[in-house]
Amino acid sequence: MKNQNTDTPGPEAIKDPDDWKTGDDPATPAQRSYLETLATQAGERIDTADEDLTKAEASKRIDALRDKAGLTDR
Repeated sequence: MKNQNTDTPGPEAIKDPDDWKTGDDPATPAQRSYLETLATQAGERIDTADEDLTKAEASKRIDALRDKAGLTDR
């Protein structure tokens, strides 16, 4: 019998942030904090407090900074 791990979604389960129902809502405090952490790791400086980021925009920036910082595995 094959071991099926249902805890981790496959790539097909990850929605494009542009398709999120709540994508236009303001970025969460956790997203803002993670963006600042990733920016430091990627050698960039960003101030999320001065930006009106949506959840979708923050997610896209997180993905880009993860790539730049070499953290592409999820």
